[in-house]
Amino acid sequence: MSSIPSPGTTRPQRVYFFSTCVVDLMAPQAGVDAIALIQAAGIEVEFPPDQSCCGQPAYTSGYTEEARRVARAQLDLFAQPWPIVVPSGSCAGMMALEWPKLFADDARLAEPARQIAQRVVEFSAFARDVLRLAEPAPPSQARPVKVALHTSCAARREMGTHLPSEALLRALPGVEVVEPARVAECCGFGGTFSARHPAISGAMVNDKLDAVRDSGAEVLVSADCGCLLNLHLAADKRRAAGDKLPRCVHLASFVRERLGATDAAQQVTD
Repeated sequence: MSSIPSPGTTRPQRVYFFSTCVVDLMAPQAGVDAIALIQAAGIEVEFPPDQSCCGQPAYTSGYTEEARRVARAQLDLFAQPWPIVVPSGSCAGMMALEWPKLFADDARLAEPARQIAQRVVEFSAFARDVLRLAEPAPPSQARPVKVALHTSCAARREMGTHLPSEALLRALPGVEVVEPARVAECCGFGGTFSARHPAISGAMVNDKLDAVRDSGAEVLVSADCGCLLNLHLAADKRRAAGDKLPRCVHLASFVRERLGATDAAQQVTD
């Protein structure tokens, strides 16, 4: 497994928030919920308004120069030496692991890309290690709920973010974490894979939903909105046909919900 530098455990006064294009365009409340948790800890959040995409779709499709252009547009947005919190393990991995490679031969941009990469931290790791949200919760009358965790392939294999995500869930009041069969298998999204191979992708997402349903989970949580949107849409279609499937929600939203927030997203598309 590859790894990125640890963000440490010292609580900063301010952080940058890189929302990712998927959160920004299709699941904004997930980003709002993540920011709310950070702000609740007394940390100021800077949201660079010119941010867009990390370049991962182009990069994983083999369009390296196009990915470099997209990533280049982000390099000037993080001038201060603050942590950069990213609510997606695959996007955080792209920034932390691949940006230095994209600019390795660029005499002017190699060092800025490397410095940014060292400050990138995926949201669940930040929530566990800095916000301390994985510490045991006080006794609560919260309704018991069974929850399954899905972690994107890149986030799991490159960064190990299933570990802090699971720790956060286990610390929440009333939450029982259940593990579906073949928990590490892909949901079928895979970025452009789902567009290029829709039949295979559809079979994979239905296999994943079958396993989650059979685990008894009432809620399916992930810190990766690309996977969540894929799972949510497929689950919606099956619910319309009478299948009983859990709701799909971003980890940050679910954490806020279980901690008592009444305005947290109930599903990824809220």
